[in-house]
Formats: sequence, structure tokens, C-alpha cells
Amino acid sequence: MGHRVRVLAGLWALAEVVVFVLVAAWIGVGATLLAALATTVLGWVLLTRQGTRALSELRERAQAHRPAGRAATDAGLVAAGGALMVLPGFLGDAVGLLCLLPPTRPLVRATVVRGLTHGLAGRLGVAGPVRVRSTRVPDAASPHETPGWRSGSTASRVIEGEVAGEEHLTR
Repeated sequence: MGHRVRVLAGLWALAEVVVFVLVAAWIGVGATLLAALATTVLGWVLLTRQGTRALSELRERAQAHRPAGRAATDAGLVAAGGALMVLPGFLGDAVGLLCLLPPTRPLVRATVVRGLTHGLAGRLGVAGPVRVRSTRVPDAASPHETPGWRSGSTASRVIEGEVAGEEHLTR
């Protein structure tokens, strides 16, 4: 995996240089440098505004004892988008802008989640969703409800169940 990341980073850097040279040939070197500086400043401004909003939403959820959910993903996308906007390069600016702007953030979130989900499923050798069905055994009380239960006890409870879709698992 490390090799793939290095190759992708190298290709990204090469694409950034090619785009930079093409833009410089189109509008001139001075205007290109000013545009790169302007996108960096815009990145700092957007990162400050959107980052503050994302962090305050995370803080509110934590104070209300609600799961972070989408707010955590948004905070991560804002951080990644801000980093891409601050670093030089027009391709990174475009992707960073998509991460920073609230109307386009759901598209990026869905793409990232889909990529991570499919990548993780492939690494685990799961071709599809795995559903686990189980039933509660009537006498299977929790350890805290069981009289005489001690921490470190070797007694264990077994709950019978089955994995639905076991044909998807690779062994």
C-alpha cells in the first residue's frame, strides 16, 4: 500500500506542475503566481470560517452527549480541504474548495465513505454486507445481574447465532 501512495503522490505532484505550467503559459507567470497566492489566502479564510463552524458543531454535540456522526466527517473534510487550499497547486485548490464549501461537502463525503467502505471490505475479504443474526438465550443475564458473578471469573455464557451470507466470507 505504501508503494501505491507514493506513486499517487508523485502523479499528483506531476499533474500539479503540468497544470501550473499550462496556466502560466495561458495567463502569464506573474498572474499565475498572484492566482496561486490568492487561492492560498482564500484557503486560510475558508479554513478559518468553516473550521470554526465544524468545531463548534462538534463541541455542541459533545456537550449534548450526542454522537459526532456527520459533524466529525465535516471537520475532517474541512481540515483536508484547508490543507489542500493552502498548499500550492491549482488541482489541490479545486479539490480543497469542494471539501470546504458546505453545498459540495456532501458529495465529497459520499465519495470518501464509498471509497473507504469498498476498500475496507476488499481488504477484509468481504464481497458484500455481512449480517449477523442472534437470539437472546432466556437465562443469559448480564454478568452484573448474575448473583455471585466476580470479575475474572472463568464462567462464560454462550449465545448461539449464525452469520447470514457466510458465502461472502473468504477464509
